Amino acid sequence: MGIFASECLGTAFLLLFGGSVVANVILKDTKGFGSGWLVICLGWAMAVFIGISVSSASGGHLNPAVSIALAANGTINYSDLLPYLGGQFCGSFIGALLCWLLHIDHFAITDDKSAKLAVFSTGPAIRNTWSNLFSEALGTFTLVAILLFWPATTTDLGHLNPLPVALIVLGIGLCLGGPTGYAINPARDLAPRIAHAILPIVGKGDSDWSYSWVPVLGPILGALAAVGLHGQLG
Repeated sequence: MGIFASECLGTAFLLLFGGSVVANVILKDTKGFGSGWLVICLGWAMAVFIGISVSSASGGHLNPAVSIALAANGTINYSDLLPYLGGQFCGSFIGALLCWLLHIDHFAITDDKSAKLAVFSTGPAIRNTWSNLFSEALGTFTLVAILLFWPATTTDLGHLNPLPVALIVLGIGLCLGGPTGYAINPARDLAPRIAHAILPIVGKGDSDWSYSWVPVLGPILGALAAVGLHGQLG
């Protein structure tokens, strides 16, 4: 339960801050409306820093792809995956819920249905399934490969160092995130998408379930590819 609670708290903060920076940029009449992609990338990097910091007891994975990778390379036990993943998905839903409550008035006056969905989950700039899957896999491969090859990012117990990891995520967002919005985290995308589907959001549209598997499978494939590379070269 210690792992579950820690990861739940960390991913709740991750989605509260990460979802809120998107809301602040794209929902109508917020103070940050229209401030752009750079603000979103910086906000998400800060969300990662905060999320890892508050979940240090469990290592601050915040991401099923990271936990799966660390189990695959023997850093954590496979028996711990269930509380890691359970906490991450639960926390992501809670964070998305809090983000909605914080911006509920702005959701109500925003007409753009796609903008409302974008606060909760990612979507492709150009919809091409295999290109989108590659984008998510490559972004997560980059994240996990750096975690495995750069000692400053983790300890032997798989605990993530908040500042280096936040900077990595910032770089991924600025440089690699344009095609799909860089979910690079199955829990970050799927649980908030479920929240979008079930919450009574005024004027919301479809939750785009036809795309939902891409930011789940892509990050897992990318993470496992990074583990494979590290096994050969590490």
